[in-house]
Amino acid sequence: MQVLTRRHVIAGLAGLSAGVAAAPLAAQQVAADLTPHFALSHGIIRVSRVQIGRPLLAMTFDDGPHPTLTPILLDMLAARGIKATFYLIGSMVAAYPDVARRIVAEGHDVGNHTWRHPFLTSLSDDAVLREIDRTNDAIWQATRTIAPTMRPPYGAINARLSRLIHDRFNLPTVMWSVDTQDWRRPGSSVVASRVVAGAAPGAIILAHDIHEATVRAMPAAFDGVTERGLIPVTMSELLGFQAFAPRQASITTAALAMPALQ
Repeated sequence: MQVLTRRHVIAGLAGLSAGVAAAPLAAQQVAADLTPHFALSHGIIRVSRVQIGRPLLAMTFDDGPHPTLTPILLDMLAARGIKATFYLIGSMVAAYPDVARRIVAEGHDVGNHTWRHPFLTSLSDDAVLREIDRTNDAIWQATRTIAPTMRPPYGAINARLSRLIHDRFNLPTVMWSVDTQDWRRPGSSVVASRVVAGAAPGAIILAHDIHEATVRAMPAAFDGVTERGLIPVTMSELLGFQAFAPRQASITTAALAMPALQ
């Protein structure tokens, strides 16, 4: 897995900041404006943690949005002024667009976690690209935001597929450095302790906002992390993306042609 320094990331992205459209445009104009950003790729193919000189880390939550648990988690984050990243399944975004909109409205990142959560390594290249593209469209239609990163379900990815997704969509593959293994249902106290024990500058922590015990664990986890002087931020901020073009990554022109949300 690639380990990146913040200096490397920002140097690679600096050339992308000019000319990014700030408002919806006609589909043809947007497609034209995006062309140079594909050629000037940020260069991040795959990352599991970031070397950084500041006390920042990323809390990431997979497999939502969940209609009841994700809003509870958002309340917890809002109460603490913490930002997180949600790797969303496209079909769940289509089912619960209001929850996806709230995630974005409250300043969190959304990431592409495929349409139906398959093992990408078991699919054809065309099927992989459809999973990503359809989810890009679902996120755009619900939130008018373009996911700046993607995460493969089950962590099932290889170097060739990461390169394919990067070259087609300008999306880095984001893995993790701390796995809470909350899918094994170890209990809230164990999940919280794993988050706090693994917390470190540049860490990427994996959890799931579809498990009630995980959501119950988060107050203790968040408080434990911040008591250690660490600050949870979005993946965009951890990677230095907040002002750069990856947020304008690839999406179908059909979705871009849709009218802006009111």
